[in-house]
Amino acid sequence: MLEIILGNTEIVPHKKPPHPDLMPGKYVRLSVKDTGTGISPDIVNRIFDPFFTTKGIGEGTGLGLSVVYGIVRDYGGAVTIESEPGAGSVFNIFLPSVGQDLKIKEEAIETLPSGGERILFVDDESILANMGRELLEDLGYEVIAVTSSIKALDTFRTHADRIELVITDMTMPGLMGTDLAREIWDIRPETPIILYTGHSDLINEEKAKKEGFRRFIMKPLRQGQLAKAVRGALDEQ
Repeated sequence: MLEIILGNTEIVPHKKPPHPDLMPGKYVRLSVKDTGTGISPDIVNRIFDPFFTTKGIGEGTGLGLSVVYGIVRDYGGAVTIESEPGAGSVFNIFLPSVGQDLKIKEEAIETLPSGGERILFVDDESILANMGRELLEDLGYEVIAVTSSIKALDTFRTHADRIELVITDMTMPGLMGTDLAREIWDIRPETPIILYTGHSDLINEEKAKKEGFRRFIMKPLRQGQLAKAVRGALDEQ
């Protein structure tokens, strides 16, 4: 049995919100409830991680919930999960309520910063690697996109003097994004590197900056966000 509920709710000050990212105010809550098998407590905190899935090889990528989480967060909302094994699950999406007096604001089309530098883009998922390459090439950059962190390191060793920026995913087999960055910095310490990831307990923006990354981007990739991060990292360099 699948039940979908849409309603209004309000988060009041001095009371613990259903999610730490939610500020006091009025929200629209979309709840999706099922009477399925539920989710084990051992993995419930990992279900929003990109590429985490309980499905077999070829049956799923684990990107669905990660993308939902990123979209809702971009709109100032949050996603919560309530689940017990054998008792089903409830996903709650909270989105800020705009009220009835919303006025459409016309904004000038923003000119995105661009460039022509050579960038190494690393993601073990070929779909995401190609998407990153296309977004950057549309901005004028020359891009080398690879789907293996090991291959990315070999590529950098070969072309270290020609690669001006590296963008790497965090969660990858072989070398994690942080490990790849350390190997690259051992070869050329001044190399600017941008880390991007989905919802993860392994890294956040503060930790990334302490590690030495120039910028930290959350999935899903947005061209405007990517353009500003790349140009900012290159100009600082």
